[in-house]
Amino acid sequence: MIHCSSPCKCNSSSMHAALATLSYTPKMFILQRMASSYSLFTSSAFLSAPLLKTSTLPSHFHSNLTRLVSPASCELRVFAIYKNRNGFSTSLAVATDSSSQTSVSTENEKLEQTQKDKTGNFEKVVLPSNESSEKLLRIRHSCAHVMAMAVQRIFPDAKVTIGPWIENGFYYDFDMEPLTDRDLKKIKKEMDRIIGKNLPLIREEVSRHEAQRRIMALNEPYKLEILESIKEDPITIYHIGNEWWDLCAGPHLESTGKINRKAVELESVAGAYWRGDEKKPMLQRIYGTAWENEEQLKAYLHFKQEAKRRDHRRLGQDLDLFSIQNEAGGGLVFWHPKGAIVRHIIEDLWRKIHIEHDYDMLYTPHVARADLWQISGHLDFYKENMYDQMNIEDELYQLRPMNCPYHILVYKRKLHSYQDFPIRVAELGTVYRYELSGSLHGLFRVRGFTQDDAHIFCLSDQIKDEIRGVLDLTEEMLLQFGFSKYEVNLSTRPEKAVGGDDIWERATSALKEALDDKGWSYEIDEGGGAFYGPKIDLKIEDALGRKWQCSTIQVDFNLPQRFDITYVDSNSEKKRPIMIHRAVLGSLERFFGVLIEHYAGDFPLWLSPIQARILPVTDSQLEYCKEVAKILKANGIRAEVCHGERLPKLIRNAETQKVPLMAVVGAKEIETSTVTVRSRFGGDVGTMTIDDFVGRTKFAIENRTSF
Repeated sequence: MIHCSSPCKCNSSSMHAALATLSYTPKMFILQRMASSYSLFTSSAFLSAPLLKTSTLPSHFHSNLTRLVSPASCELRVFAIYKNRNGFSTSLAVATDSSSQTSVSTENEKLEQTQKDKTGNFEKVVLPSNESSEKLLRIRHSCAHVMAMAVQRIFPDAKVTIGPWIENGFYYDFDMEPLTDRDLKKIKKEMDRIIGKNLPLIREEVSRHEAQRRIMALNEPYKLEILESIKEDPITIYHIGNEWWDLCAGPHLESTGKINRKAVELESVAGAYWRGDEKKPMLQRIYGTAWENEEQLKAYLHFKQEAKRRDHRRLGQDLDLFSIQNEAGGGLVFWHPKGAIVRHIIEDLWRKIHIEHDYDMLYTPHVARADLWQISGHLDFYKENMYDQMNIEDELYQLRPMNCPYHILVYKRKLHSYQDFPIRVAELGTVYRYELSGSLHGLFRVRGFTQDDAHIFCLSDQIKDEIRGVLDLTEEMLLQFGFSKYEVNLSTRPEKAVGGDDIWERATSALKEALDDKGWSYEIDEGGGAFYGPKIDLKIEDALGRKWQCSTIQVDFNLPQRFDITYVDSNSEKKRPIMIHRAVLGSLERFFGVLIEHYAGDFPLWLSPIQARILPVTDSQLEYCKEVAKILKANGIRAEVCHGERLPKLIRNAETQKVPLMAVVGAKEIETSTVTVRSRFGGDVGTMTIDDFVGRTKFAIENRTSF
């Protein structure tokens, strides 16, 4: 059972009894695919994106500091600040084992190298993380306390709750009246005064009774609740000077003067329920960021600005790629024509690569009898993420939250021999998962999404080779989009698990050997596996150096047992096969969101929904432009004609919509049967014949280069 990082769900009342319950077997899939492809390609001039050839490419509160700061996981993030065709941008370099890296020249990398050649050396700023710098962690934790002290100085009636450090700074929750941006400025000034006084931060150990007495004297009800949750004695308290204190295990700086006030900024205020429970009070959460020096803060703020510019929710609207319609319900994605083109390209690449790797394609229903989910265990362990059941002709049906049981039913349709293995089946299967409305976030957290799901049924001695094959396929797929830096984690057996020691050891060893054979470095998460088997998780790194959970490979000893799936071995005895779940992209929706932010909506030519826009100088050239567009479409180039505005406005509109190529047509171009080409990547290219324009465009698409 692959648990996508973008869980979702849809209202069961919108489903009708007429939902198809036909499962497509591999042969039927091919016939259906041919029919749907014929319909699509006769109605639109799509160009199936060529494959990039890769055959030659190889708690916090009262928590222990030593758990959070591990030398083995230290990472220094180096941001190179520069200007490129997208405006301000940042790149991130992470020190890795060179043997585990595959060098792939992507369009973005070429553009960045060109920019570097033009501008000389980048201004490099090293941004440490909480894991790599204990000093930074102490700064952020101390800033949270200083901020709380400042808030209670300005707002004496404010009640404090918790104030942890987080990835890029810190926050603190308060029970108080809503805050404004003006209030934040007052709080920051008060923080600066506290920092300037260089007050000592003093650790004190007290008995539980004494801590309770002091909290009650201050009338801090939330602290009483926190005290009850602390199991260790004695209770530790940190004081700022002799004025303010808080329950805390640390660590902290020696004094407030160790904080660089110019490297601290309060960022925003948000509402947050106490303990994350919507039935409890709504608190005011103040977010802040803190760094070791001003240069780091400046680099972070630039990074934050760039991340905001790349926000897929804004770009999705600006570029007309997708929407989430309130009339239909939250978390349900509408793919607009341009977004649907990109999805079509991704799906075609996915299918082509999987067929080349000997996977059989499936289509399975979106709904099934509730009994199926009882057998799978979802109703026992996953019910809170599932929609309500539907009563259809006195039988209960359930929208699927997973694809796994369907693939098992396809496996069970006939008796298998040991000689049939491995059996690999794959599906782009849409699933529905319930999410609270407050947790929905663009394409990253939705209620209905399509997983790139696959399952492998194999023998225990085939696990290593199958895992290695999945790793190769994963790399091949991700390289299509320029993702070549990965963070890999191997999660091992938890305390409670199904399956014997022997099979767990063999499966875990097989995963390790496959990763070692691949040459990828990885971290081991001891005890972090699912109860039904060990797993590999892979995060990809985007253009801003952010890590995104993407691929998962999960060995499963549980479902084969629950569904009693078997095969006949060489001694004619029934045995149980191994089942491997795996997803490469995670979900199409979430991956598309990552792509939008990775490219800042500026898709490379081969992936761009509109590859060329034909622009007439006046409407008298309109018919010629239509003929040019027709020729481009006949050659598989996605093209359109835009008119009705003055030429400068048409060009600006094309730039705003991030169209890679523009072909301008005036009276001279009609006389000479040419077009004047402007590239978004290279500026004015010049005048050329239509045949030359078609040839150069097709070459750039096929070779994944700019025009």
